[in-house]
Amino acid sequence: MCQHGRASAPPWSARGNVPPKPIGQVVMVTLEPMGDDHAAWLVEFLTSDSWPFHAGTVDRELVTERLRHGYYDGPGRATFLVTEVAQRVGLTRIEDLDDPTPTLDLRIAAAHRGRGFGVAALRELARWVFDTHDVERLEGTTRQDNVAMRRTFQAVGFVKEAHYRRGWPTRSGRLLDAVGYALLRTDWRDGTTTPVDWHDEPDGSDVSAGS
Repeated sequence: MCQHGRASAPPWSARGNVPPKPIGQVVMVTLEPMGDDHAAWLVEFLTSDSWPFHAGTVDRELVTERLRHGYYDGPGRATFLVTEVAQRVGLTRIEDLDDPTPTLDLRIAAAHRGRGFGVAALRELARWVFDTHDVERLEGTTRQDNVAMRRTFQAVGFVKEAHYRRGWPTRSGRLLDAVGYALLRTDWRDGTTTPVDWHDEPDGSDVSAGS
């Protein structure tokens, strides 16, 4: 379920032994809107964990600067703390909410990955977006080798509709492929999946009509 109030939760920790969820147990999370009182938590969360599949680097100065300039909660943007029972396990941010196609970012703390929190958070984010905004699509992009995120997209009903060859620069300077997924409002509403027609390219036999 999606929670829109500002319930309190204990500080997040990236370390410690976290028992796995029993197989088959349903994972539920709430989305807690980020407020001014969450600034210190946000800085700690983003700078105290590893984000191997996210572009760029994150340090305290950058996060603090972004907080000052409304990067997380400015016009057309929203950020939520992902909470499970009494612990914060991640963060999701969405931008371009004033556009027909908002885009999302999702981060789950390393200690809580692989337990279903990403799927639960993305599902609740999609619900919030389509329930509260007049948009037609919700988009996300990740690295081709980020298998966990790609499976998360698929589990919520997102469909791959873009592949950007050598489109994701890594911190080491390597260029990797990026992949884009999107969820349509109609698919979310109807519980359907609309596939992409990957075979609509013209055969190239007649190029005279082009240009």
